[in-house]
Amino acid sequence: MVQCTNTKSRRNVILFLCLLLLFSSFAGILFGSVSLSPAEVIRTLLAGDIHSTAGILIRTVRIPRVLGGLFAGIGLACAGVILQGVMNNSLASPNTIGVNSGSGFAVMFAMMLFPANASVVPFFAFGGAFLTSLFVFLLAYLGDSSRTTIILAGITISSFFNAGMNAIKLIDSEISINLTSFMVGSLSGLTLTSLLLPCCCILAAFFLSLLLARSLNILGLGDDIAGSLGMRVPLTRLMLLLLASIMAGCVVSYAGLLSFIGLIVPHICRQLFGNDARFLLPCSALLGGSFVLLCDLAGRVLFAPFELPAGILMAFIGGPFFLYLLLKKKGGRRIHA
Repeated sequence: MVQCTNTKSRRNVILFLCLLLLFSSFAGILFGSVSLSPAEVIRTLLAGDIHSTAGILIRTVRIPRVLGGLFAGIGLACAGVILQGVMNNSLASPNTIGVNSGSGFAVMFAMMLFPANASVVPFFAFGGAFLTSLFVFLLAYLGDSSRTTIILAGITISSFFNAGMNAIKLIDSEISINLTSFMVGSLSGLTLTSLLLPCCCILAAFFLSLLLARSLNILGLGDDIAGSLGMRVPLTRLMLLLLASIMAGCVVSYAGLLSFIGLIVPHICRQLFGNDARFLLPCSALLGGSFVLLCDLAGRVLFAPFELPAGILMAFIGGPFFLYLLLKKKGGRRIHA
């Protein structure tokens, strides 16, 4: 893949990513178990007709689903960029280091403790993601910080939290009713009300991460150089981990354990724009949103009248991609974070 090295080529790629996101969003509203014509969708959106069959379908099903997929892609892709930069490990992502599993366990724990209070779920999801991120970073900081060690630590942590989720499933049978969709990751059944808090948190964390993009670049130079430039390295790392945890945790709170977005998307954008987080973060957000929406759309259209959750398609794509990165590393071609 050719890297964009000048302003014009970068502008063209960013424009293409914006158009791809618009196309993915419109296609997500257009297609599904009941397909709508473009004219019908445009007329409904412009006229604000919410009482017709198309209006009810768009307002209560399609728009929440598109918004959920859009913010899921933004949150997980940008969390992947931040985690890879903070841990200086190109294989780090919310999925591979166990952040998703930690957040998922916290969500299920909240559902068991507060079955009638869904408003606490995003806070538990954030707490689980943050504590897991902090624990993995401490393992890397105190011990061997190689790529393999961090990934093995993530696998161990994921196994531990998966065991915890299975235990909760056995203890509380009511939680297990919708557990399958949660475990694989799905955008079905979303409402605008359930998306309001997590999406606002993801958006706020995303804009704050853009303000810290330069600091993320400096961290990549090493702790000694970052410190000599006046950066408070521990505080900066903590703030970035907080932002990544907010984004990953909020996505898990409503979409379940979507996988590999935070690994695939940052790598593609890094091939296009290099390691500059000022470009990586916004472009990963654009491509991440499109990626989730297209996977969700494919799961609805290709397998109609049945629906394949988006998380399954992402796992089919992400598994081989992860193996490719491991084999590329083994072949001696280092993948820079």
